[in-house]
Amino acid sequence: QIKLPPMMEIITAEQLMEYLGDYILDAKPKEISEIQRLNYEQNMSDAMAILHKLQTGLDVNVKFTGVRVFEYTPECIVFDLLDIPLYHGWLVDPQVADIVKAVGNCSYNQLVEKIISCKQSENSELVSEGFVAEQFLNNTATQLTYHGLCELTSAVQEGELCVFFRNNHFSTMTKYKGQLYLLVTDQGFLTEEKVVWESLHNVDGDGNFCDSEFHLRPPSDPETVYRGQQDQIDQDYLMALSLQQEQQNQEINWEQIPEGISDLELAKKLQEEEDRRASQYYQEQEQAAAQVCICNGAGFISHVIFPTQQVQGAASPASTRQSGSNERKRKEPREKEREKEKNSCVLL
Repeated sequence: QIKLPPMMEIITAEQLMEYLGDYILDAKPKEISEIQRLNYEQNMSDAMAILHKLQTGLDVNVKFTGVRVFEYTPECIVFDLLDIPLYHGWLVDPQVADIVKAVGNCSYNQLVEKIISCKQSENSELVSEGFVAEQFLNNTATQLTYHGLCELTSAVQEGELCVFFRNNHFSTMTKYKGQLYLLVTDQGFLTEEKVVWESLHNVDGDGNFCDSEFHLRPPSDPETVYRGQQDQIDQDYLMALSLQQEQQNQEINWEQIPEGISDLELAKKLQEEEDRRASQYYQEQEQAAAQVCICNGAGFISHVIFPTQQVQGAASPASTRQSGSNERKRKEPREKEREKEKNSCVLL
């Protein structure tokens, strides 16, 4: 529905967001009731508020009972308004009764909380149920099961363009002659003009590459592709660190500082902010030095925006202890400075 100028070879994320925003505004239904109109306008407002997140990552929470079943979040509104189906293949096989009972109707977040709760329970049945649920998550770490793949193949319509969620990122998916295909967007294939689609026929991530007509087309230089994939992993990791820093780097809100605060108290606030930034800087340096390689069961991750918790947990225990040691070394001389501050006048 969105048409780009014929000579445009490159489009920026900002331009793309403008096109999407204009389309959402233009797609407003004409002949609807007043209640439907108000509801649509509210959804449109919510979608516009989170549209910028399409550049970094959306918050979606799968449920293990159906390929189109997600916990409802504001981010899902974008797919509804654009009429784009959103799928996943992380399903529980209904024939495995103990896993069905352990997982139930939980979303991913709810299941993680349930596992933690069951582990702490004194009821042996709950402990066992938590163990089964945990094993399910571990055994399906690629976020795709064969039951889910069968359901996907059945649910997606022939020639349908949709979005497939797996391993914390989204892929364009279509169905051609009964076979599912994912659009290839890895940086490693940047120079492979003939490689357009990759088949999705197993959970291991080793599909066949095809051209735009779905004819088999292996990469001309596998080594170049491999190096490009490693570069993509590095870029994804750096992007995750950047997002984490942006989230944690909270500036002092000067408007919230009460009037009449003493110079000494203000100086202490500034010193605390400086300490926090220094501690954050050292932690990021240690994380970068750790050179953590984060990969999934398929062998690599492409175009992933890692959750903040994953990035925070990437540093080794040794580097974490070293960070604590550095903080203690920095704090010891400041204790003496604070003793002097009590009897000093701070000039700003």
